[in-house]
Amino acid sequence: MGDRKQARDEEFQSFVIGRWPRLMRTAFLLTGEQHAAEDLVQSTLEQAYVAWRRVGSADDPEAYVRRVMINAHARKHRRRLREFLARGDESGLVREIADTGDLIAQADDRSALLTALAQLPPRQREAVVLRYWEDLTETQTAEAMGCSVGSVKSNAAKGIAKLRAIPGLADMVTQGGRQ
Repeated sequence: MGDRKQARDEEFQSFVIGRWPRLMRTAFLLTGEQHAAEDLVQSTLEQAYVAWRRVGSADDPEAYVRRVMINAHARKHRRRLREFLARGDESGLVREIADTGDLIAQADDRSALLTALAQLPPRQREAVVLRYWEDLTETQTAEAMGCSVGSVKSNAAKGIAKLRAIPGLADMVTQGGRQ
């Protein structure tokens, strides 16, 4: 029995080490604050560890954990705890290593994007972050958010429309596309 528990612990540890940066990035984009993101990831991983036998044997453990994180974030929002994006302190994103094809991660003005994301309602922010920043399919996003694909499409479209309506952000995207 001890060997199985040790193997399960090692499997969980390997999972955490491999997924930590991506989970932190997603949590930061959802909460908008470094400490809140750390708390969200930590509480999510606590839940995942307790259920690791089920989580580890899932078809896609990362998707399972992401869904737990989205649900935890949604519960927090339902309790009306205030979220904010801290201006100037982007230490959570600075440590992230950008994918070579991730143009958003390479943008010069993250502050404008983070401020714009903070203006979106939570469900629209979740849909935009998961679809366009995490590059999940509509189906994966719907599974993570616990809603229909139509709801993902609606929330993402409304969120993108609001982001496009922000003049400085629209200019930044247009200039970035020409370079």
